[in-house]
Amino acid sequence: MKSNFLQRAITGVLFVVVLVGCILYSPLSFGILFTIIGALSVHEFSHLVNQSGEVQVNKTITALGGAYLFLAVMGFCQSTIGAQVFLPYLALLLYLMITELYLKKKNPIGNWAYSMLSQMYVALPFALLNVLAFQYNPAESSVTYNPILPLSIFVFIWLSDTGAYCVGSLVGKHRLFERISPKKSWEGSIGGGIFSIASSFVFAHYFPFISVLQWAGLALVVVIFGTWGDLTESLMKRQLGIKDSGHILPGHGGMLDRFDSALLAIPAAVVYLYILTLI
Repeated sequence: MKSNFLQRAITGVLFVVVLVGCILYSPLSFGILFTIIGALSVHEFSHLVNQSGEVQVNKTITALGGAYLFLAVMGFCQSTIGAQVFLPYLALLLYLMITELYLKKKNPIGNWAYSMLSQMYVALPFALLNVLAFQYNPAESSVTYNPILPLSIFVFIWLSDTGAYCVGSLVGKHRLFERISPKKSWEGSIGGGIFSIASSFVFAHYFPFISVLQWAGLALVVVIFGTWGDLTESLMKRQLGIKDSGHILPGHGGMLDRFDSALLAIPAAVVYLYILTLI
């Protein structure tokens, strides 16, 4: 037990240091890190659904698609290349569709569905981090790299998870979604949300490029959709009959186990911030 706790602690610290360091250091380190994370996460997802024996997804092609989508959106958001950057990605999606005509596998519709789901559910959210990281400055007609927004998403998720665990362990009595995740409680989720929203005031103080209220709203959006993201992956694992999505992170499971909340929180944050620009 002590050895397992130490392993989890070391892995967790290294995970946070690498993630925070790469986001803050430069656009290049940010891009390299999440290209790798996106590809590994898509590959892991494809491997999991293949284990069911009902479908056979091309793990290599879908993982390459996830990596390319991230880089394509990154280049597009930096205004270094036009929309034509997405043409190879569209060609890859067509390849995944057309090849099923010739492979004679037992469940081509399932293969199509899960191949596309790997891109929409896993690859796209990571790619959308670029929308948060690269912002157009009309005054200077240039794009600047702002690592604080993508970093804040992960900070809100981590604080929400930590707060939910601590509060839920102490006073959690009412189950949040017992059918899917019996250990989660309403008290824990509310406590985690308070932790995250409190941290948003710190972000607002040091990074006032959006208002205090908007920072608090962003934290609330991340908490709500992050919880749904966590439950979504829990439902997937329950259906597949597995405990962890993988073993790439000792003591913490797989990539999807670490980024499950982010897969819904990131798109929701992008939508929220775009809505703010329309108000």
